Amino acid sequence: MKISNEAKIGMMGTVALIVLFFGINFLKGMSIFSSEAIYYIQFKNAKGLSKNSTVFADGFNIGRVSNVIYNYKDPGKVFIEIAVDRNLRIPKDSKVMLDEGMLGGCTLNMLLSGNVAEAYAEGDTIIGGDSNGLMEKASSLLPQVEPILARMDTLLATLNRIAADSSLTQIIHNTEELTNNLNQSTVQLNRLLAKDVPQMTKTFNKAGENIVQLTANLNQLNLQSTLNSVTATLNNVNNMVTQMQNPQGTLGKFMNDPTLYDNLSKTANSANELVTDLKANPKRYVHFSVFGKKEKENKE
Repeated sequence: MKISNEAKIGMMGTVALIVLFFGINFLKGMSIFSSEAIYYIQFKNAKGLSKNSTVFADGFNIGRVSNVIYNYKDPGKVFIEIAVDRNLRIPKDSKVMLDEGMLGGCTLNMLLSGNVAEAYAEGDTIIGGDSNGLMEKASSLLPQVEPILARMDTLLATLNRIAADSSLTQIIHNTEELTNNLNQSTVQLNRLLAKDVPQMTKTFNKAGENIVQLTANLNQLNLQSTLNSVTATLNNVNNMVTQMQNPQGTLGKFMNDPTLYDNLSKTANSANELVTDLKANPKRYVHFSVFGKKEKENKE
């Protein structure tokens, strides 16, 4: 039995359509050859979640969004139908969130708890939680950012006024001059150090050598003998002072006995009176001596 060309073309077209259908569903993440469990997630806002979007459980791909249903009779409720692996058990204390991407789009993410004893049954409705997207987070931060932006604007305006002030230009010019002066001073200082420091170093080295030589000379001196001589001299002085302070000694009597002092004073006074009288009447003493001798000679 021959098959006509029309039949062959029809069969090939049917096979192509079947392959195309399964290929498209496979690329969309639809599980074709395995059984799936259907659950419903209730949200207040679908946030642009579309059919065939990926469903994640703790960041892992576990299924797809099979349908998005809006409840026209009860506005404010959106039901997301998901088809996930039948082996997956969703604990009742799990959380389901809608996460918005930076470049748009939305994904459904399930945060599963560890309590699998109480799990949702297939076909149950799970209440989804509100998850702030990036735009909503940015909107919530705007009230905090606006005062900062205002301060930044004020700061920029102040900086612009300072930059436009002529005194700033003068300050910059003075700073440049000061920098140049410092550079010149540094060059002169380097020259001075290069010229005088070696000479100063030589002087210090010479002084160090002299100190070393002086130390060596001091080490060569018999310091102990010198100290002994000084000690003996001091002892003699102490003995002399002791004798002078002793009233029984000769020096002690001379220094401490008032009678001796008085006698010496009287003797000195008598000598002074004799010298005075001798100067006043020299003939009295010389004349008697000479003439007495002559009379004696005449009598003989």
